[in-house]
Amino acid sequence: MQAVAPAVASTPSDEFFLARQPILGRDQKLVAFELLFRAAAEHEDAQLTDYAAATAAVISHASQLGMKQVVGEQTAFVNVDEVVLMSDFVRFLPPDQVILEILETVCPTPALLARIRELKELGFKFALDDVIGHSEQVSKLRNLVDVIKIDLQGVGRDELADLVRTLRGPHQKLLAEKVETVEEFQLCLELGFEFFQGYYFARPAILSGRKITPSELVLLRLLDLIHAHADNEAIEAAVKRDALLSLNLLRLVNGHLEGTGAPRVESISQALAQLGRSQLQRWVQILLYSGPEGHVELNSPLLQMATTRGRLLELMTLTLRPGDVAAADTAFTVGIMSLMDALFGVPMREILDKVDISRDVRAALLERDGDYGAMLSIAESLEHAGPGRDLGAALGRLRLSVKQVRDIELAAFGWVRDLGAEVH
Repeated sequence: MQAVAPAVASTPSDEFFLARQPILGRDQKLVAFELLFRAAAEHEDAQLTDYAAATAAVISHASQLGMKQVVGEQTAFVNVDEVVLMSDFVRFLPPDQVILEILETVCPTPALLARIRELKELGFKFALDDVIGHSEQVSKLRNLVDVIKIDLQGVGRDELADLVRTLRGPHQKLLAEKVETVEEFQLCLELGFEFFQGYYFARPAILSGRKITPSELVLLRLLDLIHAHADNEAIEAAVKRDALLSLNLLRLVNGHLEGTGAPRVESISQALAQLGRSQLQRWVQILLYSGPEGHVELNSPLLQMATTRGRLLELMTLTLRPGDVAAADTAFTVGIMSLMDALFGVPMREILDKVDISRDVRAALLERDGDYGAMLSIAESLEHAGPGRDLGAALGRLRLSVKQVRDIELAAFGWVRDLGAEVH
């Protein structure tokens, strides 16, 4: 088969986005992203007509930008069909940072099996996609792949345990995909799956009688003071009421200053002066997602998603309203607060009742209304790689081009990656 160079991409590269879906380990930390095509045109599905050309375009972008720009330090799962596997442009991907995910439509011919062995010798790893049973295709490919992805929505609960027993091997790890509920995650955890993919971690599981903790209330109160333009003394007093918050703010500011030659900050008043209101608001929002000891863990998929949304909305706003820093700060707030119901296990309306936020922010978070609501809808659509109709409508409403949003998306990925370096 004739080789195809990555620059070929006969499908116009402006016609799709790159969606990233998180893959988690057993400890619920982020271990990888699956890269998916996200169709931009209203009439198209996420699966573009010419899959190989679209894959070539994605590989071309990834190789030009560097895979680290797209997925940071994580591994990237990249879907491949027969044309992609047999062509040369797959070699443009870094074998140490990707897992080639063999689509369920691939026919394991002798030539294709030989090609997989050849690529394995070059250091590539493989996953088998959308497995719902022990088929002939699975039998032929099983010993050549490193990860087997079982589609939970295609397997009955009574059949799942048997399928896991059949497919588990010493050299293959099992990944449960399309995990939509915490109950499904718990079942797969008990069955011994190593990896999990799906949005169960971002679903608002509203817990009956759940109360926001005192430390969470301190952060929400501090956000309230910032939104109300309270004076520095009131904000400093609110920070000092919580020893852990004081410690974390000092650590974050000094981490930010590291390597700049600036002297270490030793007091809360110095930290607040160094940060400024806008940065303080941002760090308080990020601290809402911190662990029980106040440690900010950027490998938390919920925080990754929230900060990515925040930065996406901020950059969209600056594209539409250049220089409007206040509007950009509001947009970041909408993005990062959009997952607080999943974080706290409390209805969004109840959380918003504890914070004095603007009508625009409330409308965006509760109804997806207004410009901020449209931007949030775009961010949510980009996460899922589903049909592009809603995404196309939101883009039209805001008068944003596909290329603008794709550039914004890549910039947001890079910013979240840099943020991770700052807080460690």
